Order: sequence, then C-alpha cells, then structure tokens
Amino acid sequence: MNPGEFIAFISVVVIPAAVIIYIANRFFRLRERKLEIEAMNAAEKAAQYASQSSAIEERLRVVEQIVTDGGVHTAAQIEALRQPDHPGTSRKSVQIGND
Repeated sequence: MNPGEFIAFISVVVIPAAVIIYIANRFFRLRERKLEIEAMNAAEKAAQYASQSSAIEERLRVVEQIVTDGGVHTAAQIEALRQPDHPGTSRKSVQIGND
C-alpha cells in the first residue's frame, strides 16, 4: 500500500466512520438526557398524585368517622325535635344510646 492509497483509505473510510460515530454518540447522549428528564417529570407527577390521593383518603376517613360515630343518632335527635307539639302532650327527650 503506497502513501496515496493510504491517504485515500483514511479519507474515504476512517474519517467518515469517525464522523458517523461522533454524531451517533451525540445523538444517543441527547436521547438519554431526554429520557432522564421525562422520567423525572413522571416521578414528580406520581408524587403529586400520591399526595392528592392520601389527602382524599384522609378526608374519606373523616367522613366515615362522622357517619359511623353517631351522625345517624344526631340526625334522629334533630328530627325528633322538629316534631310538632300536640296540646296536652309533653315533649319527650330523645335518648338514643350508642349501640
């Protein structure tokens, strides 16, 4: 292989291959960075959804506690107080125990 063929080989094969490898490397690093950013965004959204769902669960626990801890008894007492008094009868106090 004489020097002219060597220079032709380098200019035709090695330099284009090096340029292609460099461009591919840059492309894949850019792609990897883009995927990292998307993963961070997805993780942030998941954390936001988790915090919202825990707040909703807490509110639901409070509602369940209100319903199960005498809310029905309180409503019955209020309705008993709304009953109109009839002449000659006395109003009875409503006593509903916790069962």
